[in-house]
Amino acid sequence: MLKTGILNPALLHLLARIRHTNTLVISDRGFPFWPQIETIDLSLIDGVPTVPQVLAALRGNFVLGRAWMAQEFLANNTDATQAAFKNALAGVPLEFEPHVDFKKRVPHAIGLIRTGETVQYANMILESA
Repeated sequence: MLKTGILNPALLHLLARIRHTNTLVISDRGFPFWPQIETIDLSLIDGVPTVPQVLAALRGNFVLGRAWMAQEFLANNTDATQAAFKNALAGVPLEFEPHVDFKKRVPHAIGLIRTGETVQYANMILESA
């Protein structure tokens, strides 16, 4: 029985298949369903878990090379919210791009983790180093 780290077997299975330069999406609760990629739904209630909480859990098992978020995240969220997300990605190069372009990257991901996040445009794409 697992006692520490990620306990969700579906999430562990997904992470085990990610290789160098593969991508993984962490999404908010309202992100569209993408039938062509595996989705692990961790949402419980509004705000549980959050994108930064999931990212913190992943960082022990996932080597991040870079990340992308939508430019709209910057325009729609407070400085404090932006800082919390940037802190969760500490040391990882983060690029912002229009949400339309961000969504074009999604079908190329190995998988998507849906959270209960309610922050607008909180979605991120993570590239494995």
